[in-house]
Amino acid sequence: MRQFTRNTISGALAGLMLGGVAMADVESQDPIKLTLHDWSGQLINTQIMGAVLEEAGYNVELVQADYIAQFAGLKTGDLTVAMEIWATTGQEALDEAVASGQVENLGETGMQAIEEWWYPLYMKERCPGLPDWQALKACASEFATAETAPLGRYVGGPVTWGGFDEERVAALDLGFEVVHAGTDAALFAELESAYQRQAPIVLWVYVPHWAPAKFEGEFVEFPPYSAECYSDPSVGINPDMAYDCGKPRGPIWKAAWSGMAEKWPHARDIVQAFTLSNEEMSAMVAAVDLDGESIEDVVNTWMDDNEARWGAWIAE
Repeated sequence: MRQFTRNTISGALAGLMLGGVAMADVESQDPIKLTLHDWSGQLINTQIMGAVLEEAGYNVELVQADYIAQFAGLKTGDLTVAMEIWATTGQEALDEAVASGQVENLGETGMQAIEEWWYPLYMKERCPGLPDWQALKACASEFATAETAPLGRYVGGPVTWGGFDEERVAALDLGFEVVHAGTDAALFAELESAYQRQAPIVLWVYVPHWAPAKFEGEFVEFPPYSAECYSDPSVGINPDMAYDCGKPRGPIWKAAWSGMAEKWPHARDIVQAFTLSNEEMSAMVAAVDLDGESIEDVVNTWMDDNEARWGAWIAE
């Protein structure tokens, strides 16, 4: 029945067409295009959504897309649904797209996001004063590597994730060099390797994810986020620069091309009804990243275990 997940190739293949069932019962046989990014949770989330839509009879296409640049496609309808817009990094882009009238915010996924600088607990002994961010100013060299010394090294996410880390380093006068991991997997491989060796590291960690459960550590406590801190240099502790605060926290949103409501109204309602919890997502990401299960198997297991739940979304 769920030919969607069984035929999907893990790792975000662009333009993968998957025929739905009972196509005559849906408003349009044109494919609903869901965006795929480059982290396991988003791939799982999106493929669950695709599987549910296929169960409802829709034709689904998965399209590889840049996290922020995807909004251009959502505005034109070349892309239909984005399943994970994090308030931590994508809120400004989402708000701008919604204000254009071409994109609709379809509500919370049920997951709550944290994305921030994070360090293993053993670094607290080397950098007294943590988790207060000001401790980093005094002990940046404790996070240095041969490549960055005397500057500390902060391992950021892939550049497509945004996050304003370079701007934050400059605004808060932190003695760090931002080094971006090429992929989500590479980011957490850095953490795994450093933790095994008790080596210095501070990096981008996000929730929901398995890492904060597997490794003992803490998020750095930066000055509290405000929208004005990001937009007005005069706000915050540095009167001349924006981004002199931490990252926002908040929901992970679903977004869609505004034309979806007219072209596929029932599918839009299904996407709006969709929810997952942080705990569910963290467990599924751990199954893929730590236990070596395929995304397809994890998605199929979730679909089998939650048939009454997603069936209710379709029936609404």
